[in-house]
Amino acid sequence: MNIPAPYLLMLGESKDPLAIKTARGIHYWRPEKCMGQLRLNDEMPSLNLPDIDIQTAAKEGAKTLVLGMANAGGVLAPQFVPYIVEALNAGMNVASGLHQRLDAIPAIAEAAKASGANLFDLRHAHGTLPVGTGEKRSGKRLLTVGTDCSVGKMFTTLALEKEMKARGLSASFCATGQTGILIEGTGIAVDAVVSDFIAGATETLSPACDANQWQLVEGQGSLLNPAFSGVTLGLLHGAQPDALVLCHEANREFIRHMSDMPIPDVADIMELAVRLAKLTNPNPRFVGMAINTSALSEEDAKRYLADLSSQYDLPATDPVRFGVDNIVDHLIHVFEE
Repeated sequence: MNIPAPYLLMLGESKDPLAIKTARGIHYWRPEKCMGQLRLNDEMPSLNLPDIDIQTAAKEGAKTLVLGMANAGGVLAPQFVPYIVEALNAGMNVASGLHQRLDAIPAIAEAAKASGANLFDLRHAHGTLPVGTGEKRSGKRLLTVGTDCSVGKMFTTLALEKEMKARGLSASFCATGQTGILIEGTGIAVDAVVSDFIAGATETLSPACDANQWQLVEGQGSLLNPAFSGVTLGLLHGAQPDALVLCHEANREFIRHMSDMPIPDVADIMELAVRLAKLTNPNPRFVGMAINTSALSEEDAKRYLADLSSQYDLPATDPVRFGVDNIVDHLIHVFEE
């Protein structure tokens, strides 16, 4: 899948910063691909990109309008359709990570056909996916697992890839979500794969490789999230992880979008992840903890991380504030022994 850049990132109209995590991820990891942002009101969070309308972006050479918002259910709001049609009429492609297919909306399908522009539905894999086999593959694999959705699994995986490559290690990022696909240029959005094929899709994403290569698989959902546990389990079995990294947000009290569902205990997630991972790997191990400490002051964050590290005898860090050097140090130490 080759999605032409530069991008105009459409941020929608939500005031929730997490609602634009797709656009934020693209901008953070691939800023060179981002021409500007399209906000539908001034009260929205900004990526500090130029605010550009569709006609101006098209004249300045934008190739693709990227729907950079995410929502529960992944349905395109009707009020966004005219903007997409305008972009198509201006000759731009459109890329979407929502569950609803762009070509299922008649006005969008007709505009794309008339202009010859491409519609990229990132959550809809092409071709046939296999069921999982559980057969052991060569190479090494790391999977990020979380206490909830939107706790930094993709960011942590990309940060680990960057640090490992900087040290001369062989490492590759395996994208399993729409944002990761836009960043990496390839991948499978496993949350839209029919449940019987999630493990097989993950095996396809991380095939047998050189014994010294690390495939870093982007985690999704959470084992103890009542809505999205299935995708996490499929990833866990398909990835056959040698190493696991726990992702968590400090001070998050409830599962996202479920105010009556408390966040599970870190220890419960870790114990369950190891127990379930042993189905396809006899010795999976946690090698670190990546914590979103944005709700804490820097000094409080350092104390919080130090307490976690002492409690679990693992390196704990905030990848945004402090990097992931200590996790990579520990990973190398564990797997060189």
